[in-house]
Amino acid sequence: MRLVGIDPGLQRTGYACVELPTRGLEPRLVEAGVIRLRASASTPSRLLQLHRELSELLEEFKPVRVTVESVFSQARFARAAIVMGHARGVVVLAAMQQGIEVSELAPAEVKRAVAGRGNASKDQVRRAVMAQCGLRSMRGPSDVSDAIAIALCAARRMGALR
Repeated sequence: MRLVGIDPGLQRTGYACVELPTRGLEPRLVEAGVIRLRASASTPSRLLQLHRELSELLEEFKPVRVTVESVFSQARFARAAIVMGHARGVVVLAAMQQGIEVSELAPAEVKRAVAGRGNASKDQVRRAVMAQCGLRSMRGPSDVSDAIAIALCAARRMGALR
C-alpha cells in the first residue's frame, strides 16, 4: 500500500511516496523530491503547472491516500497561508480527480511524530527523517524532508489502524 505526503507551496512543493508493507508497521521510502514552479510565472500558471506535474506523479505512484499538510498561520504570515491554501487546493483536486483519498495533518502533529517535538526545527525534522529512512545524506530544500515526514506520519497512522 502506497501513500504520498505533500508539503504544498507555490515556489516549491515537496512530495514523498512511502510504501506500507502488509506485515509490520514501518513504512519504506519509495521516492521523494520537489516540484519547482516557475517563479516568474503568474499564480494561475504556477497552479496549472503544479496540477499537471503532481497528477503525473500520482499516476506513477498509484497511492491509496494523499496526505497534505494542513494550513496554519500566524497573523504576521497571513499571506503565506493564503498562498499555501491555493497550492493545497490544487493538491486535493489532483488527488480527487484520480479517486485517491485525501487526508491532512497539522504541522505540529507531523513534527511530534517524526522528531518527538511539535515545535521541532526544520533541521531536526530533516535529521529525524534521514535517521528513520536510513539516508546518509539529503539534498534539496526542506520541502522534501517535510513531505517525507508527512508521508511517514500518515503511513504509521494507517499501519496502527490495520
